[in-house]
Amino acid sequence: MTPHYFDPDPQTGSEPRTVSLVLPDLYLPLRTDRAMFSADHVDLGTRILLETVPPPPRQGTLVDLGCGYGPIALTMASRAPQASVLGVDVNERAVELAGYNAHQNHLYNVDFKVGSDPMLVDDHLDVQAEQAPAHIAALWSNPPIRIGKPALHHLLTTWLARLAPTASAHLVVQRNLGADTLHRWLETQSYPCTRIASRSGYRVLRVDAPTSIT
Repeated sequence: MTPHYFDPDPQTGSEPRTVSLVLPDLYLPLRTDRAMFSADHVDLGTRILLETVPPPPRQGTLVDLGCGYGPIALTMASRAPQASVLGVDVNERAVELAGYNAHQNHLYNVDFKVGSDPMLVDDHLDVQAEQAPAHIAALWSNPPIRIGKPALHHLLTTWLARLAPTASAHLVVQRNLGADTLHRWLETQSYPCTRIASRSGYRVLRVDAPTSIT
């Protein structure tokens, strides 16, 4: 069976390499490996997202959903040094490398966890289960479209429901992989959604905190 980047425990042999994330405001060398998303270069959609999003909140909890080896989370950490950044992914190999990349780039306000449950935010903040859910100040993601529509919808709505009342998420999705369909679907779920950029076949969507959940 061909391994997927969303496999929790990839069995593919290791072949580490280094790629570069080059943006107008920062340069990050990043260690990657086989069996993870865009292992041989920083994905174009990720770069478009990072070149398009407004600055992250200066404080609060910032989340990279589907962090891979860390380019989005590490950019958030660099741009908001007083914030607390959390990157999550189901791929154990990717999460391990993301932590390595944070250390190598001297970014210490970021943590990485394996999983997809938003309770990881509570774990990250050491919040007791009986306390009110933690609020996410911003969420950036190049989401795992290829896990399938039902799983993707469940993943997104579960995490988006944790946005603080005035917070927004920013998602980058290829047009030919259903960006416009996802845009419409989010609005049917009471998430105000705005396309803020369209470039090279990608859409960047801003998704605001839900107005109501029925």
